[in-house]
Amino acid sequence: MASAVSQYLDSVRDGLRLDPRDEGEVIKELETHIEDRLDELEGSGLSEDEAADTCVRLLGSAKQLTRQMYEAHSQGTWQQTLLASMPHFLFALLFALNWWQGIGWLLIGIPLVVGVAIYGWFHGKPAWLFSWLGYSMVPVVASGLLLLWIPRAWSWLAVLFYVPLVLWLIYSIAVRTIRKDWLYSSLMLLPVPTIAAWILVMEPEGDFPGYNIQHIYELAPWIGLSFLALAVSVGTFIRLRQRWLKEAVLFLSGVLTLVIVVYYTDGRLSLTAFLFLVLVMLGLFLVPALLRRKIKYGR
Repeated sequence: MASAVSQYLDSVRDGLRLDPRDEGEVIKELETHIEDRLDELEGSGLSEDEAADTCVRLLGSAKQLTRQMYEAHSQGTWQQTLLASMPHFLFALLFALNWWQGIGWLLIGIPLVVGVAIYGWFHGKPAWLFSWLGYSMVPVVASGLLLLWIPRAWSWLAVLFYVPLVLWLIYSIAVRTIRKDWLYSSLMLLPVPTIAAWILVMEPEGDFPGYNIQHIYELAPWIGLSFLALAVSVGTFIRLRQRWLKEAVLFLSGVLTLVIVVYYTDGRLSLTAFLFLVLVMLGLFLVPALLRRKIKYGR
């Protein structure tokens, strides 16, 4: 194909950001349509370059075409919606049914979440994967926190081995996710401010990891409610077509869960902490979007 058409197709590929299988089919259909149109134009007496320029002009703006294609193919199925919402539902049930008291949920839940995340990662990275991927990082972060309480003589192990390994893992996952679509990175990190908010309102009791069990009992239904709200929001995100609505739903759902924390904890989360977490929520959107631009242009 002529350079004008190749550049046009590259612009469409760069902005489409669909699941790999859907994206491949859409690009293949577009290429077939362009080839047919080029044959018609060249058959009418135009040169190859003239036909390419005319074809690109008739197709219109690559940005507009990409947006139309995205809206036509970005809506997930109900099965994908259920899969994307499932880890949030499981986290909600963990507290709503007081499963958090026993160790059984650790033995079942963590392998399940990690296993599903690994399966999705090596099977095309579908949109539903990123909710699971976010929760699969919780054991990694928790293990890092536990290292803070190991004997000082052994703390160098964390500095030399664990911390670099975790930073490399998070960086690799984040970069690959942002290359696919920076919104998926925000989707992956969506529960982080909510989890941080609930940790902040818990009253520590003694040395780590001791917390006031009575307060956890009191707050458990509302913790479950906050993650149920995330599950509904993520399901809505998957079903929506318009990209700006997807962005709005993710951000507003994060703010809503923080409001739930503030409302049901009788002011234990200070205004300063609330505003800080809202800024973190903004960062979950702004930082991946900015990194996407840097990765795109190779900086």
